[in-house]
Amino acid sequence: MADTQAVKDKAEKYRAPALEKGLDILELLSQYASGLSQAEIAKALDRSPNEIYRMLTTLVRREYVSRSIEGDRFQLSLKMYSMSHRHPPVTRLLEAAVPMMRKTAKDVHQSSHIGMEHQGEIVVVASVEAPGNWSFVLKTGSVIGLWNTGTGRAIAAFQKPEIRELMYNQHERALGEPEMSYDQFRAILDEVQQQGFVRMPSASTVGVTNLAFPILGPDGHAVAALSCPFMERIDDFKAPGIEEVQEAYAQVAKDITNIYGTVTT
Repeated sequence: MADTQAVKDKAEKYRAPALEKGLDILELLSQYASGLSQAEIAKALDRSPNEIYRMLTTLVRREYVSRSIEGDRFQLSLKMYSMSHRHPPVTRLLEAAVPMMRKTAKDVHQSSHIGMEHQGEIVVVASVEAPGNWSFVLKTGSVIGLWNTGTGRAIAAFQKPEIRELMYNQHERALGEPEMSYDQFRAILDEVQQQGFVRMPSASTVGVTNLAFPILGPDGHAVAALSCPFMERIDDFKAPGIEEVQEAYAQVAKDITNIYGTVTT
């Protein structure tokens, strides 16, 4: 008990109150895509408007926070997002993931890609083409649907309910993506979460079965999804069937999840 108290006392001694105020503001704003007013921030953090004003002025000057055009609301800028992609766990994650994806594509003769979510958009951040003279692969940088793709469903299913709803509300439908109510979407995600992965006929291409597996962060929530647009061969080439392909990519997703959990900045 004495040792525990000593650790607490030491931690209290080396606190940086100004830094903590700034971090409190950043963490709060990260939950509100449309931003908050100075008064709303002060109320939420139980701080005086003057304290918040000084911190906001600094954060705006350093470009971590931006003002709305009207000037009465504050929201996170893209600076932190940009910084996170300079020395990111994401980059190192992909550096580890892509060789595994290439090996698996060669073994099972099926393409794969990794998708991530940003402000409601599902973006393909890496893709690997199957060997041979034909394959189906999504281009890196493609923006795809949230509720009509395996990738979008695998990412959204493994989130807190409030994050699911935020993703739904922020999402702008991709080309060809049909409308879907939030109740329908939530019911689908509940099934995906129970099953642990997505297996569904493609909603945009005939003859493709989407297999998608969440890549989980240390908190158990999806940071990305590994997907395989499975195409069945009907010629004389004896390629692995869908069950074998599903098992192979499920293992890759688990391996990537394990790597992501140990990546540090």
